[in-house]
This record gives sequence, structure tokens and C-alpha cells, in this order.
Amino acid sequence: MPVQNKQTLQLEQNISQAVFGKADVVRLCLVTLLSGEHLLLEDVPGVGKTLLGKAIAKSLNAKFSRIQFTPDLLPSDILGSSVFQPQSGDFAFHQGPIFANVILADEINRTPPRTQSALLEAMSDRRITVDGVTHRLPSPFLVIATQNPYEFEGTYPLPESQLDRFLMRISVGYPPRGDERRIFQSHRSGEPVDFVTPVLNAEQVLDLQRQVRDILVDESVQNYILDIADASRQTDELRIGVSTRATLSLYRAAQALAFIESREFVVPDDVKRLAVPVFSHRIFPRGFVAGEMRAAMEQIVERLLREVPVPQ
Repeated sequence: MPVQNKQTLQLEQNISQAVFGKADVVRLCLVTLLSGEHLLLEDVPGVGKTLLGKAIAKSLNAKFSRIQFTPDLLPSDILGSSVFQPQSGDFAFHQGPIFANVILADEINRTPPRTQSALLEAMSDRRITVDGVTHRLPSPFLVIATQNPYEFEGTYPLPESQLDRFLMRISVGYPPRGDERRIFQSHRSGEPVDFVTPVLNAEQVLDLQRQVRDILVDESVQNYILDIADASRQTDELRIGVSTRATLSLYRAAQALAFIESREFVVPDDVKRLAVPVFSHRIFPRGFVAGEMRAAMEQIVERLLREVPVPQ
């Protein structure tokens, strides 16, 4: 266990060389990575969403792809396509940028639903199907998607099925004043992320993910997760409560957080800390317009946490 915790600490410190003043955000990114799931970064432009994704990718000695989502992007631009080979008279599959370990899906809500749906099978099953042929994707496989929650012109909201594939939705936020001053100084010799070097390889990440699954989750903590989920399904404030996939995601995220923090078991505080980023994008309040939806979702989850008894 100590060796693995040393690795996660080294990874956190490495990412923080480029992302200043965001220790909590970096920690949640590592929780997502070690859970084997995907991350949605939602915030205003210019606060470091893309920078954070790049820093994570460069900290891993693994293949990285950045896909800029635009209205004219086609599914084949992501997945790849079969190309006719005149010499052999056959079609050969040419892999798209989805064939990487870390995918940065920049401004994912700027592409139409047809193209967004191309990611569903990849994110859920780590594979894609083109022309009836299934292709396995590399492991580990992490999608980090970004979007602006305030600019809606020319965007296509992510459907519920797509949102449910993201372990967490988090915001980067503005840096503290002192860290923003450090950003000025760090850019004197170029982009800080260009100086980030790998500290873990793909096989080491897979080993960490396997060890996370061994973290103990006591029955009382399991019941706590289920109690929060049941409360979300019974409240009149919501049209859709928490899904079973969401409860499993919170379970796995809590294991990853305990592992990173050098514990062999999950405590109720892990669940309380992670419930808002894991649950809030998977529920749907009644009677709110798009611009108010996120705040309403988070407030409802926070209220549920206050009302559901914590196991002793």
C-alpha cells in the first residue's frame, strides 16, 4: 500500500506543476482516473480546463489524443473509418483519435447528438463498432470532456445517457490571487504544461486501479449510499433520481479516494465529499431553466446529505 500511495502523491505533485492552487480539483481528477471512469470539466473559458486535461495526460506515459468538438465533426472523425485499398481490393480500418489512453474531448457540447453518441459505446464498454466489426480500445482509457455551462448558442446539451457515463462533473474555478500571480511568473519561459514529464506508465495505472477495487466498503457505508439514492428517488423536487450506475460510481469513487488517502477502508465522509460531484449531473429537478439547473442539482444533493442519517 505505501508504494502505491507514493505513486499517487507523485502524480498529484506532477500535475500541480502546471495547475496552480487547485489541489482539490486535482485530487478529484485522480479519483476519476483510479476509478477507471470519465470526467466532465464544466466551467467558464480560460480557467484551465484544457490545461488540466493536458497535465494529466502528460503525467502518464500513455497515448494522448485531443479532439476539438465542432458542429461539423462526424462520428468517423472520432472513431475512424474503413478505407478502400486499391492494391488489395479490400477495405482497411484506419483508427481515429479515440484509440488512445487519455482523450481530451474539448467543448464536447458543440457537436451534434449523432457525434456525441459515438462516444457512448467507447466510454461504457471500452470498445467501438465500425461497419459491424468491434475494435477494443487501449487500457487504461480515460475521457476528459470540457464544456462551457453559460454559453448556449451553437451548443447541443449532453443527453442523460451521455451524462451518466461521466463519474463526476466538476468545475476548475478561478485561482486564488497568489496562485494567479504565480501563473504570470510561470509563463515567462513558456507554457508550464510543456515541462510536465511522465511519472507513471499505463501498466502502473492499471495496477493502481486493480488495488482500488480491494478497498473495503463496510455494509453500513453501502447502506448509506443506497439511502441517499433512495431519498433522491422519492423527493418531489426531482423528475429523475439517482440511477444504479450512479450508486456504483459513488461506491468506486469512495474506494479510490480512500486509497489515495492511505486508508484500507471507506468512511462515510468519503461518501459525503464525493456525492455532489458524482450525483448532481445525474438528477433532474422540476421547473428550472438551463442556466439555473446545475446550482439546483447541487443544492438538492447537499440537502439530501443533510437529511439522510450518517452511519456511526
